[in-house]
Order: sequence, then C-alpha cells, then structure tokens
Amino acid sequence: MYSTDFEVLSTTLHWLEQRKRVVLITVVKTWGTAPRPVGALLAVREDGILVGSVSGGCVEEDIANRVQAGEFNGPTVLTYGVTTAQSQRVGLPCGGTIELLLEPLADIDSVKPAVTALEQRQLIARQLEIGTGLVTWQTAPTEQALHYDGQQLTSIYGPTWQLLIIGAGQISRYLSEFALALDYRIIICDPRQEYATTWQTKGTQLDNRMPDDAVKALVQDKRTAVVALTHDPKLDDLALLEALNSPAFYVGALGSMRNNEKRCNRLTTLGISETTLARLHAPVGLPIGSRTPPEIAIAILAEMTAVRNNV
Repeated sequence: MYSTDFEVLSTTLHWLEQRKRVVLITVVKTWGTAPRPVGALLAVREDGILVGSVSGGCVEEDIANRVQAGEFNGPTVLTYGVTTAQSQRVGLPCGGTIELLLEPLADIDSVKPAVTALEQRQLIARQLEIGTGLVTWQTAPTEQALHYDGQQLTSIYGPTWQLLIIGAGQISRYLSEFALALDYRIIICDPRQEYATTWQTKGTQLDNRMPDDAVKALVQDKRTAVVALTHDPKLDDLALLEALNSPAFYVGALGSMRNNEKRCNRLTTLGISETTLARLHAPVGLPIGSRTPPEIAIAILAEMTAVRNNV
C-alpha cells in the first residue's frame, strides 16, 4: 500500500466519525494505458470533497458530481473509457479503460480495522459482498493481489513502504527528497548532533538513536529499505549488522569497491555469513557513473526500485 491510500482510508474514517456520508471507490480492473493501478483508492464525501485518485483526470469530477446528487445507494460498478469519446470526456489516455467499484459507507467499522492495522504496520484483508454490501475482516498472513470476481471484492491492505537512511548528510537529503516523491515514509537516523541539528528536509522523521537500535525498532517487515550513508564504519556497520538479518527488502551502503571489501571483512569477522552478506548492495546504487550527490541518490533509488519490483 502507498501512503496516499492510507490517507484515503484515514480521511474516510475521519469523515465517518463526523457522521458524513462517504463513497469509497476502488479500481478493480484496467485495460490499455490506465493512469492508476488496480487497487487505487478514492473517497468522495457527500458534499463532493474528495481524497485520493483513480484517474488523475475528470473521472473524479464526474463521480463527485454523481455522489453529490445522491446517485449511489449500494455497491455499484462503473466503467470509464469504453468509447473514444468517453475517454476524451473524462481525460483518460487513448485506449485506457478503468472499471471502478463504488461503495457507499455509513459505518466506521467499514474502514476502521484497516486504519488500525496499518498504523501497527500489519496486513489485513477486507472482503466486500457486492450484492449485500456486507464487509468482513480477517488477518492476512501474506501480501496478495486484489481479488475481484463481480460478486466479491477482497482487498489486502499493508503498511506503507519506508526507507531508513543512516546519516543526515547531503546524499541523504537528495535521497529523501526523491524517495518522498515515490511515496516512501522516510526516517533519518543520525546520533551525531552536528549533523542532526542541520537536518531540515520536510516530510521526514529524524531519529537520534544509535543505528543498530533504530534498525531493530523500525525494520519489522519487508516493506522497509535500509541505506547506510555516513561513511563512518562505527555507525554504518552497526546498522548493517542488524539490517542484513532483518526482513528489509533492500540493504545498501555507500563506499568504494576497496572500502566495501574492508567492510565485508569486518562484517564477516563479526559473524555475518557469506549468504547473508550477499544481500548487501555495495557500492550502493546502479552503476550509472554517478558522482554528485543528486546522481548518487538517483542511482540508489533506481536500484531500490528494481529490487522492489523484482527486476
């Protein structure tokens, strides 16, 4: 799940707590060039205020107008972009078609379990019976794709992707800014006061704990990446010792080939096996000839994205 989808669910819960009527919209199918993936969420309040997106075009405006008109009284399936004229009218890319499930909500229990689970970084499954509007919840042992068969919609909601950066230096600033654009939750760990006090990147969280303590506390699932950028073995090695044995989907460290060889020797001496050490991406980032801090940050994020997408 992306943080924007969590925002949709948490905002929906807030509106329901205010006794507002809300329609929750989920992308259940796409054909051709679709601007948003299956599972993307949009919520529209009774007065047309909305959060999230399903198209990035005029589909949202059309739905908001219909919600304000009180058109939806139960789960409803709508398809946009079937014809060229309709695609142009609602702003979809040429050839793009999306199928949406619109679900009027009145009960906070229709979304609250998801918000609670996501705040605790847990997986949860939400099943909607389309014919009756009945919603049931259950723990999801593994992350699975959305399932929709015309009669039931099962959505698996999981925690947002997060990036733990060790070190509050210049590369970290660019990496955090770029990663924010990709919807990561960013935590910067640096116990060094001279670095921490100058950190000013908005939308990030600063953690002053020692790196090993931060990794142990924050890396609880495979939706987390850890990148060590301090250039200080005393700090980077602490983080890597914990991160390499954690569920993190990506672990990287800055440094030259020579410095990385020394790092691997140190980690091996400290008990890290060759198999575990093979998880380390170092020198960190795709080999694009990067030299400047922005280029290095781009290379790191590109490699993270490739690993995350199993490329």
